[in-house]
Amino acid sequence: MAVLARVGLGPFSLLVTVGRRTGQQRMTPVIPVAHDGRRWLVAPYGSVGWVKNARAAGNVELRRGRTRGVFDVREVDADEAAPVLKRYVAVASATRPYFDAAPDAPVADFRAEADRHPVFELTPLRLAP
Repeated sequence: MAVLARVGLGPFSLLVTVGRRTGQQRMTPVIPVAHDGRRWLVAPYGSVGWVKNARAAGNVELRRGRTRGVFDVREVDADEAAPVLKRYVAVASATRPYFDAAPDAPVADFRAEADRHPVFELTPLRLAP
């Protein structure tokens, strides 16, 4: 997936975070989703390293092909996360086994998933050269 993100193919982007303890860059392939006119990051595997790094730093970089952007991140509550999680499961089908709610389940079922799958709103700061 990282290779696809580097060349800009598929839905993948490379998420770049700064390690909260090491200060070094960490890269993780992700699938950002668009919902309600905004961009979002979903952690389908729970509170993993990139989630903790994003929380600590408050911003991340996304790379896709030659395009790079720096974004502020805001973790959202279950009510705001639920429709984003539903959209994410529809887009990122490989992660469906990590969710209890089926893609066609009502949004209310995804609200119950929010504590296990952090969701961040992305607010653009700048495009990197």
